[in-house]
Amino acid sequence: MIPYFELPALNLPFGQRIDVFGVLSAAGVVTGAYLASREARRYWPGNDTPLRDMVTWAVLFGLFGGHFMHLFAYHPELVTSADPWVVLRFWEGLSSMGGVLGALVGIFIYFRRIQVPVSPYLDALALGTAPGWMVARIGCFFVHDHPGVRTDFFLAVDFPVRMYGGPRHDLGLYDVFVLGALSVVLYALKTRRPAQGRLMGVLAVGYCVPRFFLDFLRASDLSFVDRRYAGLTPAQYIVVGLAATGVWLLTRKAPEVKSL
Repeated sequence: MIPYFELPALNLPFGQRIDVFGVLSAAGVVTGAYLASREARRYWPGNDTPLRDMVTWAVLFGLFGGHFMHLFAYHPELVTSADPWVVLRFWEGLSSMGGVLGALVGIFIYFRRIQVPVSPYLDALALGTAPGWMVARIGCFFVHDHPGVRTDFFLAVDFPVRMYGGPRHDLGLYDVFVLGALSVVLYALKTRRPAQGRLMGVLAVGYCVPRFFLDFLRASDLSFVDRRYAGLTPAQYIVVGLAATGVWLLTRKAPEVKSL
C-alpha cells in the first residue's frame, strides 16, 4: 500500500501560491509541446512551425474548456454559490477531459485559420500528448485530487481515515500508468511508420477504453465528488466519442508516412 503524503506549496506575495500540481501541469505542457515539435521534424511531416505557433491556442482553449467543464458538468453547484467570480478563476478547478476538448477546439481553429491541414500533424501530436499528459497526471497523484472507492488493493493510497475513511484507489496514479504504457507503445510503433493518423488512433482508443472503466472506481461517498449523469461521469461520455474517433483513424484509408 502506498503511504499518503502531502507536498508543501510555495507561498508568494499577495496570497498567491505555487503547488506541485501547477508545476507539473506546466511541465507536462512544455514536455508535450517539445516532443510534438521534435517528432513533427523527425517523424512526419518534417516541419514543426505550425505546432510551435499552435501551443498558445491549445493551452488557452484547454484552460477554458477544463475550467468550464469542471464547473458546469462536474460541479454545477459551485456556479450557484455566493461567489460568482469562481467562473473567472480559471486556475481553480480543471477537468482534464474538458481540457482535452478545449485544446482540440483550439488546435482545429488555429489550423483552419492558417489554412493548413491538421491531419499530417496528428501523429506528432500523439507522440507529444501521451508523455506530456503523463507528467501532468503525476501532479494529480501528488495532490491526490482523484480519490477512488475504498479498497485494500496493493496500489491503494492510505488516505487519512478522518477525512477519507482509509485506503482508496488513486485515479491519478492509474492514469500515470496508462499514459506511460501508451507512450512506450507509441514510440515503438512509430519505428514501423504506420499510415498517417494511426498513432493518434492508438492514443485515442488506448486511453479512452481504460479511462471509461477506471471512472467507475471514482469515489461517490465523499463530500465533494464528481457529478454523475445516468450513472456515468461526464468524462465517460466524452471518451466514448473520442474512442469512436480513434477507431475511425485506425480503420480509414490514409496515406503512408514517408521517410524523412
